[in-house]
Amino acid sequence: MSPRTPGSPPRGRRSVFLGRLPLGERKYLADALRTETVGGTLLLAAAVLALLLANTGLSGLYESVRDFHLGPEALHLNLSVADWAKDGLLTLFFFVAGIELKRELVAGELRDPRAAALPIVSALCGMAVPALFYLASAAAGGGDLHGWAIPMATDIAFALGVLAVLGTGLPSALRAFLLTLAVVDDLGAIVIIAVFYSAGISLGALAGAVAGLAVFWFLHHRGVRGWYVYVPLAVVVWGLMHASGVHATVAGVAMGLMLRCTVREGERTSPAAHIEHLVRPLSAGLAVPLFALFAAGVAVSGGALTDVFTKPETLGVVLGLLVGKTLGVFGGAWAAARFTRAELNRDLAWADVLAVATLSGIGFTVSLLISDLAFAGGAALGDEAKAAVLTGSLLAALVAGVLLKLRARRHRSLLEAEDRDEDGDGVPDVYEEHDPDFHLRMAALYEARADEHRRLAEVARGRDVTDDGPA
Repeated sequence: MSPRTPGSPPRGRRSVFLGRLPLGERKYLADALRTETVGGTLLLAAAVLALLLANTGLSGLYESVRDFHLGPEALHLNLSVADWAKDGLLTLFFFVAGIELKRELVAGELRDPRAAALPIVSALCGMAVPALFYLASAAAGGGDLHGWAIPMATDIAFALGVLAVLGTGLPSALRAFLLTLAVVDDLGAIVIIAVFYSAGISLGALAGAVAGLAVFWFLHHRGVRGWYVYVPLAVVVWGLMHASGVHATVAGVAMGLMLRCTVREGERTSPAAHIEHLVRPLSAGLAVPLFALFAAGVAVSGGALTDVFTKPETLGVVLGLLVGKTLGVFGGAWAAARFTRAELNRDLAWADVLAVATLSGIGFTVSLLISDLAFAGGAALGDEAKAAVLTGSLLAALVAGVLLKLRARRHRSLLEAEDRDEDGDGVPDVYEEHDPDFHLRMAALYEARADEHRRLAEVARGRDVTDDGPA
């Protein structure tokens, strides 16, 4: 029996965890992840370039560019290039994250409480357990506890970039699960940044930012269009949010959440989908790689790598990403399925969930951002935490790669089944199994093939196939 779509089980039946996605959701996912995969590859390249620049004779030039300040001091915007990347460019990343979250809540995996419960529980456990690993390590070694949130977030672009490099494909249901985890992680990260890593709040500037967001919402829902209206308004909101002391990226996720995801009469796509289509390539292909270029450039030596596994803070980051994320995501998924009416898709195994859980330990963009915020007063500890993020993410990628390779043959057969379109109508056959017209088309197709083989058989019989042997 074919697994049913998640979130729509018949009354009295168990729901399916990681079941087949609806066709529209699958097409959206393929488009979104295609961009993220390209962006993830650029992100990997930017991280490698940053490490090379920081550990070669070009380190002086790299640091000069990274620390160069520009911007109006009167508006509290005389920032270094690295800070512009962190506070400015990453706002685009969180803007897209806000749109993704809104879409998940309106039309995606999170729209139905029953379907949403499992990935949300899994994501929350995947945030809490790494934080506990960090706190345990830091407390046991007398380290700084401020970095507890560093290993909490999954970097979807980096994770998909690793998948692209490894050449390992995941079935669409597993990719959707990974994306949902990352979306919930991003929301949790932005809440944590706003609550725990904002200081010196200016109520006047914050009130101005909130007023700007209200104007943004009003104009958008009144149907006002034009980038020349929203881009200047977004810049003003971002500047006020930055001046308020709340991290400026909060403005991005807030505006993303305000966009309308429903389609009205006369519209081909929703405003959120249209804007996401325009902004996502800019975020994944430019903003995040540039942030990585200026954030990942830490000096790495044999002694520094040893310190990663000996200092309590850095060890906590590595253990949080490699062990905490895996145990949290996998344990949360298993527990949620165990104590609800959800059962795993029969085409998959818990080993697949374990591989995705390990893959979620690749924390990069948000983890590097929180490293800067958590240890703003200690440059050395901040760089060590970044080195730990890189190390933990690399180890998680390697372990996940091994686990995925072990299941690669099974994944390949599932992907082939999902993509097969024998009747050539542009819709995968698995989505037409209950359509009588599909089976009539297939019957006609096979009859035509049978007639052709009968003709070829007659031709073969008419040939002289006698072999006289060698002369």
